[in-house]
Amino acid sequence: TGSHSAEADSQTEWTDVQKKIIPWKNSTPSLDLETAFQDRAAKLGKSNSRLIVVASLIDKPTNLGGLCRTSEIFGASALVVGSLHYIQDKQFQHLSVSAEQWLPLVEVKPSQLVDYLQQKKTEGYTIIGVEQTAKSFDLTEYCFPEKSLLLLGNEHEGIPANLIHHLDVCVEIPQQGIIRSLNVHVSGALLIWEYTRQQVIKQKQQQ
Repeated sequence: TGSHSAEADSQTEWTDVQKKIIPWKNSTPSLDLETAFQDRAAKLGKSNSRLIVVASLIDKPTNLGGLCRTSEIFGASALVVGSLHYIQDKQFQHLSVSAEQWLPLVEVKPSQLVDYLQQKKTEGYTIIGVEQTAKSFDLTEYCFPEKSLLLLGNEHEGIPANLIHHLDVCVEIPQQGIIRSLNVHVSGALLIWEYTRQQVIKQKQQQ
């Protein structure tokens, strides 16, 4: 049928997109993502983190560059972007300070996010949105699962309704000021740090 053919084409395209990974310079494009995580941790002496930061909805190269830097510094396992062309942008590079050379980058277009999130759910990831909703958890009270996927919203529109339905949980940052929204890079950085802090504490307790 026509729908089956379209689904097959979509699956073929999706396979191609997932292979666009840059764990470090001179890597094999088809390197398995999980293997990339483990190899990177071993080569760089970092913890084998299972935090995926999804920034496909973010448009500004400065925010993406800053997130790349933050994700690399705190040992996130991968940064997902809407287009790998962003890494050639001068503003991105100015903020990232070469972090893209040491962090696995995956290209997932906004139109492919639903399929990507569903796939990650089947792999055991909890899909976490940074969003203020009636049922959001306070960041200070939320316990991050080891396999966490952090979905960040667009600078102006946040996370669209069609993706909100695919989230397992929403987490919001407690605020006291008059202005009720943080820059998306800052929001992402706070959650990335809190995930890292909790995992470091957990590792120390297990030792």
